[in-house]
Amino acid sequence: MMLDWNDYQKQLLATIGQIAALSPDTVRGYGLLGQAGAKTDRLDARTRELIALAVAVSLRCDGCITTHTSAAIKAGASKEEIAEALGVAIAVNAGAALVYSARVMDAFAEKTA
Repeated sequence: MMLDWNDYQKQLLATIGQIAALSPDTVRGYGLLGQAGAKTDRLDARTRELIALAVAVSLRCDGCITTHTSAAIKAGASKEEIAEALGVAIAVNAGAALVYSARVMDAFAEKTA
């Protein structure tokens, strides 16, 4: 069954609210990290959200996916732009797998020398 992304986002926000009640500085600090890039305005909100979606996929974070998909839509990102950002994530993750595959081969060579 597919995840109900809107319901999941509501549940997530409620649970994060509980964490904030227990550890307000932690959640406040997290919020400051998210706001830091917006203050420089070097990248527009749409671009930041497209990057966030690519990172969310790379980190396999469903909470990040639902939150940043909503934010990307709000910032005006098109379905095509989101797909292109995801293509970058796919390519970088494939590249990372290739690089780490080279590490395996190096480890094998050293262990069998």
